[in-house]
Amino acid sequence: MSEINKQRQWMKSNAKEWGNIQSDQKKKIPQPPLEKPYDEDDKLIELPKISEKVLIKRDITNIFEDRKSYRKYTEKSLALEELSYLLWATQGVKKITANNYSTMRTVPSAGTRHPFETYLVVNKVEGLKTGVYRYLPIEHKLIFLFDDENLEAKVTDMALGQSFVGNSAVTFIWSCIPYRGEWRYNVLAHKNMLLDAGHVCQNLYLACEAMECGTCAIGAYDQFSIDKFLRIDGEDEFVVYLAPVGKV
Repeated sequence: MSEINKQRQWMKSNAKEWGNIQSDQKKKIPQPPLEKPYDEDDKLIELPKISEKVLIKRDITNIFEDRKSYRKYTEKSLALEELSYLLWATQGVKKITANNYSTMRTVPSAGTRHPFETYLVVNKVEGLKTGVYRYLPIEHKLIFLFDDENLEAKVTDMALGQSFVGNSAVTFIWSCIPYRGEWRYNVLAHKNMLLDAGHVCQNLYLACEAMECGTCAIGAYDQFSIDKFLRIDGEDEFVVYLAPVGKV
């Protein structure tokens, strides 16, 4: 079988194998945390409460019709209220189920595993200094991680020269912690996680369109460089998707 056919086989439904797999959940091994832990000494940044006041378009049909990818942004900053809404729309927690088993969020996820973490490269957001942040969906807060010299140039370089990624108001970067899905589904988790990433970014598209901002899904980036930039190990956590956001 050729390599491309092997990949096609992997993409097909393989649920019939489920009965042959002993997942860690079936083995009664404790599940991983619902959210990447942070230090108690970390200073958390409060985000504004979710408000529909940031929305300009309300008709869902118009939003579907107008949605597209934008690669040019103005120099105007994003309001913190707008960023708060975008974060909630893409990973916001609506409910934590009994005994912290799972989170019900604004996007679907296979088995409610929600394997993603959201990082932000902030250039122009009112009330936030330039730098790299991580979103805490359970708390709906941010953690400031670090600043870096020549941030715009570095992000552009990691995105393989796509300059609009580096000069956006904010770039969303989603990492994957695969064990969150593997704990329940073992090797069957990986196809589901790819589907889940699409749910997240589509919500970003729709929310941006509703507030007359723009975004563009990015799958072309230097894996080693961007993992190293975010200071994640590239094995148990690695970047899978990014999307710049700006005013249009």
